[in-house]
Amino acid sequence: MSITIIPFDEGESHLNWLDFTAALAKGHQLPKAEIADTFLYRGKDTLLNRAAWIDGLGLAVKSATIFPGNPDKGTPMVNGGVSLYGDQDGILEALVDFHLVTKWKTAGDSLLAATRLARPDSRNILIVGAGTVGRSLRQAYGAAFSEATFTIWNRTTAKAEAFAAEFPGMQVAEDLETAVKAADIVTSATMVTEPILKGEWLQPGQHIDLIGAYRPDMREADDTALQRASVYVDSFDTTIGHIGEIEIPLQSGALKRDEMIADYYDLDAFQRRSDDEITLFKNGGGAHLDLMTSRYILDAWNAAG
Repeated sequence: MSITIIPFDEGESHLNWLDFTAALAKGHQLPKAEIADTFLYRGKDTLLNRAAWIDGLGLAVKSATIFPGNPDKGTPMVNGGVSLYGDQDGILEALVDFHLVTKWKTAGDSLLAATRLARPDSRNILIVGAGTVGRSLRQAYGAAFSEATFTIWNRTTAKAEAFAAEFPGMQVAEDLETAVKAADIVTSATMVTEPILKGEWLQPGQHIDLIGAYRPDMREADDTALQRASVYVDSFDTTIGHIGEIEIPLQSGALKRDEMIADYYDLDAFQRRSDDEITLFKNGGGAHLDLMTSRYILDAWNAAG
């Protein structure tokens, strides 16, 4: 049996953001995933394996090598691939480019929540953070909110200006508070450990999308933001106890577990209850999402012949 190898550019040419959110929603109707992570180290170098098994969808192992010294040699710091296995026979079906899976998993994860929680008439979208993920968010949100105008804020203005130059019509925000107050949707993908989004800035009817924090010491939004909003996550299992955005306020008592409304395994609860409600979504990621994404990529590849 031949193994399908899916590179980045060729694989992405067959993908559609709205079709992908539908695939993610469908994936969460299947039995809950079994997931596990393993780490190997050599000095500052790391091998991370994230595995997931979903009955009815198959198995995936996403391997990432993180070599901090690579950029000095002109090569990417993070590399890897995803091995996708058949549900019925466990046979290796495909090897999918690591960066393709990560891009679509990360931005699509947030987009699914936004299509259900943000106001449909949202017209002003603020992206916080001018990195690679921010660019993916611009593409993803642009597909679902085609009439929206976009603004970018970054601590280094020159990087924000370079980002905006890639997307005609995008504005650069000089002041984060002013930009947050003017936005219908705020999507944030930064590497900060101390919150930069203040709850006192939030306005009725906004949707807040938090992506950047992935370690126990990382947060993008303060306690007030979580207390003023209806809080949703992609997975309770991969956020609670793992990511500071949720775990720090839970430990301090600023947020209570029963105040968190739902994760994607209860998608029917992802509904805006009023035009004035502030909704907040924490994108935590997880190997189960890598599996759903890889399966969608392979299905799209096969459908395209």
